[in-house]
Amino acid sequence: MSTASATAPRTHTRRLVAVVVLVPLLAALALWAFAWPAARTAPRDLPLGVAGPTTATAQVEKQLAQHKGAFEIHRYADEAAARNAIEDRTVYGAVVVTAQGPELLTASAASPVVAQLLQQAVAQQSASTGTEVTTVDVVAAPAEDPRGAALNASVLPLALAGIIAGGVVTFIGLRGIRAVLALVGAAALVGLVAVTIAHSWLGVLTGDWWAEAGTFGLSTLAVAAAVAGLAALAGPAGIGVVSFVVMFLGNPFSGAASAPSMLPEPVGTIGQWLPPGAGTTLLRSVSFFDGAAATGPALTLTWWAALGLGAVLLGSALKGRARAAEPVGARELTPVG
Repeated sequence: MSTASATAPRTHTRRLVAVVVLVPLLAALALWAFAWPAARTAPRDLPLGVAGPTTATAQVEKQLAQHKGAFEIHRYADEAAARNAIEDRTVYGAVVVTAQGPELLTASAASPVVAQLLQQAVAQQSASTGTEVTTVDVVAAPAEDPRGAALNASVLPLALAGIIAGGVVTFIGLRGIRAVLALVGAAALVGLVAVTIAHSWLGVLTGDWWAEAGTFGLSTLAVAAAVAGLAALAGPAGIGVVSFVVMFLGNPFSGAASAPSMLPEPVGTIGQWLPPGAGTTLLRSVSFFDGAAATGPALTLTWWAALGLGAVLLGSALKGRARAAEPVGARELTPVG
Protein backbone atom coordinates (compact mmCIF):
# COMPACT_ATOMS: atom_id res chain seq x y z
CA MET A 1 0.00 0.00 0.00
CA SER A 2 1.40 3.39 -0.96
CA THR A 3 1.93 6.21 1.52
CA ALA A 4 -0.67 8.37 -0.24
CA SER A 5 -3.29 5.61 0.02
CA ALA A 6 -2.64 5.19 3.74
CA THR A 7 -2.79 8.93 4.42
CA ALA A 8 -6.12 9.50 2.63
CA PRO A 9 -8.33 7.60 5.15
CA ARG A 10 -6.69 9.45 8.04
CA THR A 11 -7.36 12.79 6.38
CA HIS A 12 -11.03 11.96 5.81
CA THR A 13 -11.37 10.76 9.41
CA ARG A 14 -9.93 14.01 10.74
CA ARG A 15 -12.29 16.03 8.58
CA LEU A 16 -15.24 13.96 9.77
CA VAL A 17 -14.28 14.46 13.41
CA ALA A 18 -13.80 18.20 12.81
CA VAL A 19 -17.30 18.51 11.33
CA VAL A 20 -18.90 16.43 14.08
CA VAL A 21 -17.26 18.59 16.76
CA LEU A 22 -17.53 21.96 15.02
CA VAL A 23 -21.25 21.88 14.20
CA PRO A 24 -22.44 21.32 17.81
CA LEU A 25 -19.92 23.91 18.99
CA LEU A 26 -21.29 26.52 16.59
CA ALA A 27 -24.85 25.60 17.55
CA ALA A 28 -24.03 26.03 21.23
CA LEU A 29 -22.34 29.35 20.52
CA ALA A 30 -25.34 30.59 18.53
CA LEU A 31 -27.75 29.56 21.28
CA TRP A 32 -25.61 31.31 23.87
CA ALA A 33 -25.32 34.50 21.82
CA PHE A 34 -29.03 34.73 21.00
CA ALA A 35 -30.81 32.96 23.86
CA TRP A 36 -28.76 34.11 26.86
CA PRO A 37 -29.34 37.88 26.43
CA ALA A 38 -33.03 37.25 25.67
CA ALA A 39 -33.46 35.10 28.77
CA ARG A 40 -31.73 37.69 30.97
CA THR A 41 -33.60 40.73 29.65
CA ALA A 42 -34.30 43.11 32.54
CA PRO A 43 -33.72 46.80 33.35
CA ARG A 44 -30.16 47.57 34.41
CA ASP A 45 -29.52 51.22 35.30
CA LEU A 46 -32.28 52.16 32.86
CA PRO A 47 -32.37 55.98 32.61
CA LEU A 48 -35.66 57.14 34.16
CA GLY A 49 -36.72 60.66 35.09
CA VAL A 50 -38.57 61.87 38.16
CA ALA A 51 -40.11 65.35 37.97
CA GLY A 52 -41.75 67.57 40.54
CA PRO A 53 -40.97 69.22 43.89
CA THR A 54 -38.35 67.40 45.93
CA THR A 55 -40.71 66.84 48.83
CA ALA A 56 -43.27 65.25 46.50
CA THR A 57 -40.87 63.06 44.54
CA ALA A 58 -39.01 61.63 47.54
CA GLN A 59 -41.59 58.88 48.02
CA VAL A 60 -41.52 57.99 44.31
CA GLU A 61 -37.73 57.73 44.31
CA LYS A 62 -37.85 55.56 47.41
CA GLN A 63 -40.27 53.18 45.74
CA LEU A 64 -38.19 53.02 42.55
CA ALA A 65 -35.06 52.36 44.62
CA GLN A 66 -36.66 49.12 45.79
CA HIS A 67 -35.88 47.76 42.31
CA LYS A 68 -32.17 47.50 43.08
CA GLY A 69 -29.98 48.32 40.10
CA ALA A 70 -32.97 48.61 37.76
CA PHE A 71 -33.22 52.37 37.27
CA GLU A 72 -30.82 55.28 36.98
CA ILE A 73 -32.81 58.20 38.35
CA HIS A 74 -32.61 61.63 36.69
CA ARG A 75 -34.30 64.50 38.55
CA TYR A 76 -36.18 67.29 36.76
CA ALA A 77 -37.97 70.36 38.03
CA ASP A 78 -41.21 69.93 36.12
CA GLU A 79 -43.04 68.02 33.40
CA ALA A 80 -41.71 70.22 30.58
CA ALA A 81 -38.11 69.44 31.52
CA ALA A 82 -38.92 65.73 31.72
CA ARG A 83 -40.54 65.79 28.28
CA ASN A 84 -37.48 67.50 26.81
CA ALA A 85 -35.23 64.85 28.33
CA ILE A 86 -37.33 62.10 26.75
CA GLU A 87 -37.30 63.80 23.36
CA ASP A 88 -33.50 64.25 23.64
CA ARG A 89 -33.17 60.52 24.42
CA THR A 90 -31.60 61.23 27.81
CA VAL A 91 -34.21 59.05 29.58
CA TYR A 92 -36.68 56.41 28.42
CA GLY A 93 -39.52 57.81 30.50
CA ALA A 94 -40.36 59.89 33.55
CA VAL A 95 -42.68 59.85 36.56
CA VAL A 96 -44.17 63.30 37.11
CA VAL A 97 -45.71 64.12 40.47
CA THR A 98 -48.58 66.60 40.05
CA ALA A 99 -51.35 67.94 42.27
CA GLN A 100 -53.81 65.67 40.43
CA GLY A 101 -51.64 62.60 41.04
CA PRO A 102 -48.66 60.84 39.45
CA GLU A 103 -48.25 60.86 35.68
CA LEU A 104 -46.05 58.50 33.68
CA LEU A 105 -44.37 59.78 30.52
CA THR A 106 -43.10 57.11 28.13
CA ALA A 107 -41.61 56.90 24.62
CA SER A 108 -42.69 53.73 22.87
CA ALA A 109 -40.73 54.85 19.80
CA ALA A 110 -37.52 54.42 21.83
CA SER A 111 -38.55 50.93 22.93
CA PRO A 112 -42.06 49.48 23.18
CA VAL A 113 -40.70 46.87 25.61
CA VAL A 114 -39.33 49.52 27.96
CA ALA A 115 -42.52 51.58 27.74
CA GLN A 116 -44.58 48.55 28.76
CA LEU A 117 -42.14 47.68 31.55
CA LEU A 118 -42.37 51.20 33.00
CA GLN A 119 -46.16 51.06 32.93
CA GLN A 120 -46.15 47.79 34.84
CA ALA A 121 -43.58 48.97 37.40
CA VAL A 122 -45.35 52.26 38.11
CA ALA A 123 -48.77 50.59 38.13
CA GLN A 124 -47.62 48.15 40.82
CA GLN A 125 -46.36 50.97 43.00
CA SER A 126 -49.53 52.98 42.50
CA ALA A 127 -51.69 49.97 43.39
CA SER A 128 -49.93 49.71 46.74
CA THR A 129 -50.78 53.34 47.53
CA GLY A 130 -54.24 53.29 45.99
CA THR A 131 -53.53 56.03 43.44
CA GLU A 132 -54.23 55.99 39.70
CA VAL A 133 -51.50 56.80 37.22
CA THR A 134 -52.08 58.57 33.93
CA THR A 135 -49.79 57.41 31.11
CA VAL A 136 -48.77 59.72 28.26
CA ASP A 137 -46.77 58.44 25.28
CA VAL A 138 -44.58 61.46 24.50
CA VAL A 139 -42.91 59.94 21.42
CA ALA A 140 -45.20 57.20 20.20
CA ALA A 141 -44.19 54.38 17.89
CA PRO A 142 -45.83 54.54 14.44
CA ALA A 143 -49.29 53.01 14.19
CA GLU A 144 -48.06 50.65 11.45
CA ASP A 145 -45.40 49.21 13.80
CA PRO A 146 -46.53 49.76 17.40
CA ARG A 147 -44.32 46.95 18.78
CA GLY A 148 -41.20 47.88 16.80
CA ALA A 149 -41.18 44.49 15.08
CA ALA A 150 -40.35 45.87 11.62
CA LEU A 151 -37.43 47.92 12.90
CA ASN A 152 -36.10 44.91 14.79
CA ALA A 153 -36.48 42.76 11.66
CA SER A 154 -34.34 45.18 9.62
CA VAL A 155 -31.16 44.41 11.59
CA LEU A 156 -30.45 40.99 10.07
CA PRO A 157 -31.09 41.90 6.38
CA LEU A 158 -28.77 44.92 6.59
CA ALA A 159 -26.03 42.82 8.19
CA LEU A 160 -26.43 40.17 5.50
CA ALA A 161 -26.37 42.81 2.75
CA GLY A 162 -23.09 44.16 4.10
CA ILE A 163 -21.51 40.72 4.36
CA ILE A 164 -22.62 39.81 0.83
CA ALA A 165 -21.37 43.10 -0.63
CA GLY A 166 -17.96 42.76 1.02
CA GLY A 167 -17.69 39.11 0.02
CA VAL A 168 -18.62 39.71 -3.61
CA VAL A 169 -16.12 42.56 -3.96
CA THR A 170 -13.44 40.27 -2.55
CA PHE A 171 -14.20 37.21 -4.66
CA ILE A 172 -14.50 39.04 -7.98
CA GLY A 173 -11.05 40.52 -7.39
CA LEU A 174 -11.80 44.22 -7.11
CA ARG A 175 -9.00 46.16 -5.41
CA GLY A 176 -8.07 49.67 -4.46
CA ILE A 177 -10.26 52.53 -5.61
CA ARG A 178 -12.49 50.25 -7.67
CA ALA A 179 -13.29 48.16 -4.60
CA VAL A 180 -14.03 51.30 -2.55
CA LEU A 181 -16.35 52.68 -5.23
CA ALA A 182 -18.14 49.33 -5.51
CA LEU A 183 -18.68 49.13 -1.74
CA VAL A 184 -19.91 52.71 -1.44
CA GLY A 185 -22.20 52.34 -4.46
CA ALA A 186 -23.69 49.06 -3.24
CA ALA A 187 -24.30 50.47 0.25
CA ALA A 188 -25.95 53.59 -1.19
CA LEU A 189 -28.31 51.49 -3.29
CA VAL A 190 -29.15 49.30 -0.28
CA GLY A 191 -29.98 52.45 1.66
CA LEU A 192 -32.33 53.72 -1.04
CA VAL A 193 -34.07 50.37 -1.43
CA ALA A 194 -34.42 49.86 2.33
CA VAL A 195 -35.90 53.29 3.02
CA THR A 196 -38.28 52.94 0.08
CA ILE A 197 -39.63 49.74 1.60
CA ALA A 198 -39.62 50.73 5.28
CA HIS A 199 -40.67 54.38 4.95
CA SER A 200 -42.51 54.85 1.68
CA TRP A 201 -44.26 51.47 1.45
CA LEU A 202 -44.66 50.02 4.94
CA GLY A 203 -44.75 53.36 6.77
CA VAL A 204 -42.89 52.02 9.81
CA LEU A 205 -40.43 54.95 9.79
CA THR A 206 -41.59 58.54 10.15
CA GLY A 207 -38.48 60.73 10.07
CA ASP A 208 -36.55 62.47 7.33
CA TRP A 209 -36.46 60.20 4.27
CA TRP A 210 -32.88 61.01 3.27
CA ALA A 211 -31.55 60.76 6.82
CA GLU A 212 -33.07 57.29 7.09
CA ALA A 213 -31.63 56.31 3.70
CA GLY A 214 -28.21 57.52 4.86
CA THR A 215 -28.52 55.48 8.06
CA PHE A 216 -29.39 52.31 6.15
CA GLY A 217 -26.54 52.92 3.71
CA LEU A 218 -23.97 53.72 6.40
CA SER A 219 -24.97 50.64 8.41
CA THR A 220 -24.47 48.46 5.33
CA LEU A 221 -21.21 50.14 4.38
CA ALA A 222 -19.79 49.65 7.89
CA VAL A 223 -20.20 45.88 7.59
CA ALA A 224 -19.27 45.62 3.89
CA ALA A 225 -16.10 47.68 4.31
CA ALA A 226 -15.05 45.65 7.35
CA VAL A 227 -15.54 42.39 5.45
CA ALA A 228 -13.65 43.53 2.35
CA GLY A 229 -10.97 45.33 4.37
CA LEU A 230 -10.06 42.41 6.60
CA ALA A 231 -10.18 40.08 3.58
CA ALA A 232 -7.75 42.39 1.76
CA LEU A 233 -5.30 42.14 4.66
CA ALA A 234 -5.83 38.58 5.91
CA GLY A 235 -7.30 36.79 2.91
CA PRO A 236 -10.69 35.06 2.64
CA ALA A 237 -10.54 34.12 6.32
CA GLY A 238 -11.26 37.79 7.06
CA ILE A 239 -14.75 37.36 5.65
CA GLY A 240 -15.48 34.62 8.16
CA VAL A 241 -14.13 36.63 11.09
CA VAL A 242 -16.22 39.73 10.41
CA SER A 243 -19.28 37.62 9.57
CA PHE A 244 -18.94 35.83 12.91
CA VAL A 245 -18.64 39.09 14.85
CA VAL A 246 -21.58 40.73 13.09
CA MET A 247 -23.95 37.76 13.04
CA PHE A 248 -23.15 36.02 16.35
CA LEU A 249 -22.41 39.12 18.43
CA GLY A 250 -23.69 42.20 16.63
CA ASN A 251 -27.26 40.99 16.04
CA PRO A 252 -28.13 39.51 19.46
CA PHE A 253 -26.21 42.23 21.31
CA SER A 254 -27.81 45.11 19.36
CA GLY A 255 -30.71 45.65 21.78
CA ALA A 256 -33.04 46.19 18.84
CA ALA A 257 -35.79 44.07 20.37
CA SER A 258 -35.68 45.89 23.71
CA ALA A 259 -32.92 48.38 24.61
CA PRO A 260 -29.18 48.23 25.39
CA SER A 261 -29.95 48.90 29.08
CA MET A 262 -32.15 45.80 29.15
CA LEU A 263 -29.29 43.44 28.25
CA PRO A 264 -26.76 41.90 30.65
CA GLU A 265 -23.51 43.81 31.03
CA PRO A 266 -21.26 44.18 29.16
CA VAL A 267 -23.45 42.87 26.32
CA GLY A 268 -25.42 46.10 25.97
CA THR A 269 -22.26 48.20 25.73
CA ILE A 270 -20.47 45.85 23.33
CA GLY A 271 -23.54 45.79 21.10
CA GLN A 272 -23.40 49.56 20.63
CA TRP A 273 -19.80 49.31 19.43
CA LEU A 274 -20.83 46.98 16.61
CA PRO A 275 -22.63 48.03 13.39
CA PRO A 276 -26.02 46.35 14.06
CA GLY A 277 -26.42 48.00 17.47
CA ALA A 278 -25.12 51.40 16.39
CA GLY A 279 -27.25 51.26 13.24
CA THR A 280 -30.43 50.46 15.18
CA THR A 281 -29.84 53.26 17.67
CA LEU A 282 -29.09 55.74 14.89
CA LEU A 283 -32.19 54.69 12.95
CA ARG A 284 -34.42 55.27 15.98
CA SER A 285 -32.87 58.69 16.51
CA VAL A 286 -33.28 59.98 12.96
CA SER A 287 -36.69 58.40 12.42
CA PHE A 288 -38.50 59.24 15.67
CA PHE A 289 -36.43 61.81 17.63
CA ASP A 290 -35.31 64.33 14.97
CA GLY A 291 -31.72 63.16 15.22
CA ALA A 292 -31.38 63.44 19.00
CA ALA A 293 -28.44 61.47 20.43
CA ALA A 294 -27.38 60.45 16.90
CA THR A 295 -23.75 61.58 17.14
CA GLY A 296 -22.41 58.56 19.02
CA PRO A 297 -23.82 55.79 16.82
CA ALA A 298 -23.11 57.79 13.66
CA LEU A 299 -19.43 58.11 14.64
CA THR A 300 -19.27 54.38 15.45
CA LEU A 301 -20.57 53.43 12.00
CA THR A 302 -18.31 56.01 10.33
CA TRP A 303 -15.24 54.58 12.06
CA TRP A 304 -16.13 51.05 10.97
CA ALA A 305 -16.62 52.22 7.38
CA ALA A 306 -13.50 54.40 7.32
CA LEU A 307 -11.23 51.75 8.82
CA GLY A 308 -12.65 49.09 6.51
CA LEU A 309 -12.18 51.19 3.37
CA GLY A 310 -8.70 52.17 4.55
CA ALA A 311 -7.86 48.48 4.96
CA VAL A 312 -9.08 47.82 1.40
CA LEU A 313 -6.70 50.47 0.04
CA LEU A 314 -3.85 49.31 2.27
CA GLY A 315 -4.28 45.68 1.26
CA SER A 316 -4.25 46.62 -2.40
CA ALA A 317 -1.08 48.70 -1.96
CA LEU A 318 0.71 45.91 -0.08
CA LYS A 319 -0.15 43.37 -2.76
CA GLY A 320 1.05 45.77 -5.45
CA ARG A 321 4.41 46.19 -3.70
CA ALA A 322 4.73 42.42 -3.25
CA ARG A 323 4.20 41.87 -6.96
CA ALA A 324 6.70 44.59 -7.84
CA ALA A 325 9.33 43.02 -5.56
CA GLU A 326 9.04 39.58 -7.16
CA PRO A 327 12.11 38.71 -9.29
CA VAL A 328 11.49 38.72 -13.02
CA GLY A 329 12.01 35.23 -14.48
CA ALA A 330 14.60 34.71 -17.12
CA ARG A 331 13.13 35.29 -20.54
CA GLU A 332 13.08 32.37 -22.86
CA LEU A 333 15.37 32.89 -25.83
CA THR A 334 13.71 32.50 -29.19
CA PRO A 335 15.85 31.36 -32.12
CA VAL A 336 16.04 33.90 -34.92
CA GLY A 337 15.95 33.01 -38.62
